[in-house]
Amino acid sequence: MRRYLAVRGGAGDVAEPDVNAKPQDNLYLAVNSEWLSKAEIPADRTSTGVNSELDIKIEKRMMEDFADIASGKEEMPKIKDFDKAIALYKIAKNFEKRDAEKAHSIQKDLEELLDLSNFADFEGKAKKLFMGSYALPFSFDVDADMKNTDVNVLYFGGPSTFLPDTTTYKTPDAKKLLDILQKQSINLLMMAGLGKTEAREYVENALAFDAKVAKVVKSTEEWADYAAIYNPVSYADFIAKFKAFDMDRFLSALLTKKTDRVIVMEPRFLDHAEELINENNFDEIKGWMLVKYINSVAKYLSQEFRKAAFPFNKAITGTPEMPSQIKQAYRLANSAFDEVVGIFYGRKYFGEKAKHDVEDMIHNMLKVYEERINQNDWLSEDTKKKAIIKLKALVLKIGYPEKIEKLFDLLQVDPEKSLYENEAAMDTVRTQYMLDKLTKPVDRSVWLMPGNLNNACYDPQRNDLTFPAGILQAPFYDIKQSRGANYGGIGATIGHEVSHAFDNDGAKFDEHGNMKNWWTKKDFAEFNNRVGQMVNIFDGLQYGPAKVNGKQVVSENIADLAGLACAIQTAKNDGADLKDLFENYARSWMEKQRPEAIKTEVQTDVHAPQPTRVNIPVQCQNEFYEAFDVKPEDGMWLDPKERITIW
Repeated sequence: MRRYLAVRGGAGDVAEPDVNAKPQDNLYLAVNSEWLSKAEIPADRTSTGVNSELDIKIEKRMMEDFADIASGKEEMPKIKDFDKAIALYKIAKNFEKRDAEKAHSIQKDLEELLDLSNFADFEGKAKKLFMGSYALPFSFDVDADMKNTDVNVLYFGGPSTFLPDTTTYKTPDAKKLLDILQKQSINLLMMAGLGKTEAREYVENALAFDAKVAKVVKSTEEWADYAAIYNPVSYADFIAKFKAFDMDRFLSALLTKKTDRVIVMEPRFLDHAEELINENNFDEIKGWMLVKYINSVAKYLSQEFRKAAFPFNKAITGTPEMPSQIKQAYRLANSAFDEVVGIFYGRKYFGEKAKHDVEDMIHNMLKVYEERINQNDWLSEDTKKKAIIKLKALVLKIGYPEKIEKLFDLLQVDPEKSLYENEAAMDTVRTQYMLDKLTKPVDRSVWLMPGNLNNACYDPQRNDLTFPAGILQAPFYDIKQSRGANYGGIGATIGHEVSHAFDNDGAKFDEHGNMKNWWTKKDFAEFNNRVGQMVNIFDGLQYGPAKVNGKQVVSENIADLAGLACAIQTAKNDGADLKDLFENYARSWMEKQRPEAIKTEVQTDVHAPQPTRVNIPVQCQNEFYEAFDVKPEDGMWLDPKERITIW
């Protein structure tokens, strides 16, 4: 009989179904193989599974509501700014008009780029370009100061690459993907009125600049170190990094109030900015901006443009079909007015009874989390006290916000203008709104997620938890399903988000969201040792055609591990059936993906692929071995010394 000692993830590849699998050998496959063997991925999606099925359910509801309201079958909801979402939806779904307009609506803005004659011209128009629907070879944002979260500060970073991540350029797929993008971009520029020779030259220049950018901007693994984005530089030292481009002139024109420092998110890019942003590279910069522009705006134009802009997306994701016209219309309206639409969804589909029940679960789990911190055998008393202070300061945001962020009052929709013109105008409003935050205090009431989103999050700079109404439904949560199932679904999710306050990133922030060391040196060393164990147990894990990067996904895996442990303890206190818990935990991560989508996700996502997030956290829970009578010869067996406990 084979012994599976220290096997990561159980016996069997979670990407391949095995209807004969037992929970003792592979919990994920035992629960999900029957579904996996029959599941078919919708033609316009990259995957199918619990989360995508919930997304489809939410979207179907909302598309029906939008259609009924737009046609007058249902009354306009008495929600501020919702009429704007419907107005944009009507414009977006009018493909007869969009097809007739072709590329006419973008001509004025396209000419802004085409007319750039030299580097000095680019420099002089940089503010106008920044405020428009263009990508510049650098980026700025305004957000809370990570060391004083009551005030907003200016953040600086590099541009995004054409391929999903810097690591993609080192893969065998890179040339094929760039060739597809090159052909697509030439075609789009020609459709917009450029000659073939001219279009080809612009695209070749764009690819040359992108290759330079890819060598100096951060990879997803580097971005995963959240605290590493905080690199304050004095204003004088910052602008001194730019010789060819007059950054002082640009920022003086852009900002209403001069800032005394800039938070540099990408120090390596700043060190290389001068060799990238200069007169010698002007042709490449111009080509790069044109390629970024035409590929980003094609979705607002005719069906012909949509089709022409799809091949690169298809190659990246493996999705054979693009979304239908009516689905795209809804998605554009939902994206532009997400918070407003989320409030509508929350009020209509999320009940007060369910909200109170979820609140009770959260409070119960917070009590258990406090108990687990107090009973922790590797933390000092001083660190425990500070951890509990942070835990008790957590702010809960459940369902949907009660008030609408001011931004949505500022956005306007003009039925007489084209879809692109409306989207471009809203882009300018959003950019100005972002810049204006620099002179205002941080608004801690802002939600990071809309109510109709099937997701949840923790914000380290506000120390708050957000659980939108979209995720608060079966199989994650149903007031009618067993408590064990609820704890395995939404309970583990609640625990996951709470645990982000204490993962390798959250652990660096205090109860006010300020980046501050509240650990003893010895405790933090032990914490990092356990984080390293979590990196190692996931690093190199094979899933379909790709291998997981343990460093890139470690914070999410810590949250999975600790969140599940907390859900189990709370369920035990509640007398819930732990078999129900573990089975629904496995079910909640059920997913089938296209190979191309797996590759892209592994390169760009700080989350490990969903199926890989089941067995390892479960293997580290002693209660799993008791619930299913797991023995050393079973595939899910992990030696006690190999089981990881952090919180």
